[in-house]
Amino acid sequence: MSRGDALKHLQEQCGTTPDGAFGPNTARAIANHYGYSAEVGAHLLGQCYHESGGFQITEENLNYRAETMMRVWPSRYPDEASTDGLAGNPEALANHTYANRMGNGDGTSGEGWKYRGRGFIQLTGKNNYTAFADAVRRPNIVSNPDPVSTEYAFAAAQWFFEANGLIEIAKSSVNSATIKIITKRINGGYHGIDERSEWTRKVYNWLK
Repeated sequence: MSRGDALKHLQEQCGTTPDGAFGPNTARAIANHYGYSAEVGAHLLGQCYHESGGFQITEENLNYRAETMMRVWPSRYPDEASTDGLAGNPEALANHTYANRMGNGDGTSGEGWKYRGRGFIQLTGKNNYTAFADAVRRPNIVSNPDPVSTEYAFAAAQWFFEANGLIEIAKSSVNSATIKIITKRINGGYHGIDERSEWTRKVYNWLK
């Protein structure tokens, strides 16, 4: 899968030029196609923009160095010794980090890697993949989750917003408080809040 393929697929669905570039025309086409208000479209697309590196990255990058692992998961990897065999080994890292969590089996099951993050807002864990597959009536996604990186990248983000009550929150307004609430639900903190805010407001200006 090349960079931008998932956005091109979404653009085709929404009837705009599939050039893999995100701008006002694409934002308006998406909002019109799905019937989103300016507020909902802005929050959803602004968050997707940040989470996917400008709609270009739809699969979790787990090719981490030891120091990155220690920064991202300090409780799991408190020192270099705890990262042995995992640094620079994405599959092993996913299977170890996501073992016995989010519906995944143990580290030998391979489910940490199979159900790693995919989509514009990264869907992670067997429980989430199963719930999403049920919601879109595509049970084959559980056995083959790769299409979440491409044709279902935006659908997975929509499902996440709906399943976590973010559509209703997004309807209220586009202000700092609402952006922070939505960011916390997605990220668990406020990582990237400046870019999330910038793009949410930018998309809102395009849509209103």
